[in-house]
Amino acid sequence: MFKRTILVFENEKVCQKALTYARELALRMDSAVTFLMLVEISFPDRSFLGSQRNALHVLEERVGKMLSDFSSRFLKEGIETSIALRVGDPAQEFLKFLAERAPFQAVIWGSGEELPDHRQLPRGHWLKKVITTLECPLLTVSRKGTKGMGTPIG
Repeated sequence: MFKRTILVFENEKVCQKALTYARELALRMDSAVTFLMLVEISFPDRSFLGSQRNALHVLEERVGKMLSDFSSRFLKEGIETSIALRVGDPAQEFLKFLAERAPFQAVIWGSGEELPDHRQLPRGHWLKKVITTLECPLLTVSRKGTKGMGTPIG
């Protein structure tokens, strides 16, 4: 069976330990890695997209370069990769992304060592809301334990 892992980043925040963990896990599992950057932008009316087209283009270029750099590091070690950028509501874009692809064997949170504490956010973090819909484990890099140690969430 072909194995696939997805490394999810949010709003251009990247945790280097998560990149290391994803690489190590991919090598152990012999899996491909998808780098997904979710950028939260609200579209209150249809005119917003037209007026912000240049800003979106700049975002695409910046994030594309960042994800391509990550991808090239993994490719040098023989790990197949793909990259994607989704803009909008993170929960909706993440679920749509998952629905459009074959299942992943693991989701790795790549924007921090741990998910933001839902008690510190007024409405809770979007990823905590979609955890129950995942068909695979969600992993984070733990501050505790050994370097590169993954912690399942959920």
